[in-house]
Amino acid sequence: MKAFLQALALATSLLFTADLQAEIKIAALHPLLADLAEQIGGENVSIVNLLKPGAEVHHFEPTSKDLASLKGVTLVLASGKGAESYLGKLADSLGSGVKVVEVGQTIPSIKTSNGHVDPHWWHSPDHMKRALRVISDELSGLDPAHAELYKTNATAAAQRLDTLKSWAIQQLATIPKADRTIVSAHNAFGYFCKAFGFRSIPLLGLQSEDETTPKQIAEAIAAIRELKVRAVFPEDQANPKVLAEITRETGAKIGRPLVADGTAMDAHTFEKMLRHNVAALVEGLR
Repeated sequence: MKAFLQALALATSLLFTADLQAEIKIAALHPLLADLAEQIGGENVSIVNLLKPGAEVHHFEPTSKDLASLKGVTLVLASGKGAESYLGKLADSLGSGVKVVEVGQTIPSIKTSNGHVDPHWWHSPDHMKRALRVISDELSGLDPAHAELYKTNATAAAQRLDTLKSWAIQQLATIPKADRTIVSAHNAFGYFCKAFGFRSIPLLGLQSEDETTPKQIAEAIAAIRELKVRAVFPEDQANPKVLAEITRETGAKIGRPLVADGTAMDAHTFEKMLRHNVAALVEGLR
């Protein structure tokens, strides 16, 4: 009997070890992507979150420690659209055995007035639904045995996004159409504006460290006065100094900071980010 129990314990241990080894290890280059992958993959997926909450999307560069954490990874999920300037070097360092997928690649791009592609596609619920499909397909390809589970989880997550979108539309409908203007620090809300029917007046470029020219400030002040904008919005990772200057010139108030890049410590899932931004806009513009 003792020998039997020992054999059973050994078999159970080996089975448990096999289950752990069967777990897919992937990496996400954005917390929002990590959240989607977790919703789809559940316990079948181990996720290395390379860009951690609180980090700055436009300045991040992987360290040697970050690269070491990618050992055993078979899939890397990137935002794409130029958000990760280091992506080419990272792909080269990982070698041919690791697939790098730019999740935002198939999402229609918005371009700025100077022709640059806006990488902030994650501000649209519909775009996040497309991202769910992309990630689900990739996980199913790596792990066909659980493909149906991934599809089911992605469908459930998409339904939650539909509910969230309906809530956002209802909340934003309380803002008069004439007042639906987002004056922000950098040009990060184009996809949000397209999704929910807002105008965007950014003071900076696509990156929060871009410099604002006196001409841009003058044009923004004129537009704010013409549109009678009630509030301007700083961001969680951008310098609010220029916005403070504009409020002095226009009388507009400063609203609560918006989450632009989806990496805020307290808002690094899409749901938390959207709920935060919608509440801030309603509070400032209604």
